[in-house]
Amino acid sequence: MTTVTDSITSMQNMTATQKADEMKKRTTSTDVSDSNMFLTLMLKQLENQDPTEPTDNTQWLSQLAQYSSLEQMTQMNTGLKDCMTYMSAIYADMTANSEINQTLSLIGKDVTISIPDEKDKTKTVEITGTVTEASFKDGTGKVKVNGEFYSIGNIIGVKEHTPNTTRTAQEIK
Repeated sequence: MTTVTDSITSMQNMTATQKADEMKKRTTSTDVSDSNMFLTLMLKQLENQDPTEPTDNTQWLSQLAQYSSLEQMTQMNTGLKDCMTYMSAIYADMTANSEINQTLSLIGKDVTISIPDEKDKTKTVEITGTVTEASFKDGTGKVKVNGEFYSIGNIIGVKEHTPNTTRTAQEIK
């Protein structure tokens, strides 16, 4: 009798494995379908067990524990995905705020800007001047120097503004 039972159990396992492989091929594997497939296989095993030799309770408890672990991992995975999405949004906001703060902090400072030479693109031209205005057009920080806007990515030097006033010897006394 045990040989027949072993043969039936072996055939059931092979059928379940084949069905599982077919399901993987037909649909993309998602957490929900994996969970449903696990329960379906467990119920089929329960329906098709040999009444004269039922499955041991410890095996069922083991399978239920596996199912519980699968559910917990699924929930944890979902939670981690949500957390990563949230952290990505926070990082994007922090980056944008950092660029805004950096651009605004340049107002009133003397800067040196390096841009490509219009005549010879292999060379660069350095422009110096005081930042008089900030803009965030096109999503990037731009500063106005000598009446023109430049990207903050072109700035190669920053220093405190020093007025170009000359003092006479009499004013110094």
